[in-house]
Amino acid sequence: MSLVGKQFPNIAVNAITDLGDTFKLNVLEEAVKKNKKVLLFWYPKDFTFVCPTELHAFQEAMPEFDKRNTAIIGASCDTAEVHFAWLNTPKDQGGIEGITYPILADTHRALADELDILDTEYIFNDDDTEDVSGDNVTYRATYLIDETGKVFHESINDMPLGRNVQEYLRLIDAYTHVQKHGEVCPANWEEGKDAMNADRKGVAAYLSNH
Repeated sequence: MSLVGKQFPNIAVNAITDLGDTFKLNVLEEAVKKNKKVLLFWYPKDFTFVCPTELHAFQEAMPEFDKRNTAIIGASCDTAEVHFAWLNTPKDQGGIEGITYPILADTHRALADELDILDTEYIFNDDDTEDVSGDNVTYRATYLIDETGKVFHESINDMPLGRNVQEYLRLIDAYTHVQKHGEVCPANWEEGKDAMNADRKGVAAYLSNH
């Protein structure tokens, strides 16, 4: 079920940073209490292949997210200890050394299960008992959450498909424009381009000029 337009789940999960301290992090509270937008991205597993490229890409873009008052949070179902080991593995060895934003360690899969983003399949046996197949790790799910805790974007990629970080910056810009000006943002909109009023005259004027 889509969360777009709804409040993000109020669930606290263990998290860790490059400093090594484990703490509870509630994504909803990060948005509401700190009056920030939040980008939460899930990846399948530590010490894998596409995953470190994404974590480094988000890290490199942190100054742009900071300009937009947006916090970045990574997440997987690995333990905090495994996260910390990966955080201390050099980049040229496939590690994520240099990542500074927090990473959720949803080992009990409480939040991932609530979001329904786990790669699991339930198989019913002849005696009506259930077996679980799949790797029980998350897909590459991404959530953009506003300052009220409302989700304004979600997307889910299959395991082999890495994300385009620039698209999330564009979406944040578009949503912020809507918040500030009340206009809506047409296809391929970018900061500085024309938006339009959400009525028949608005779309007619926009299409006549583009």
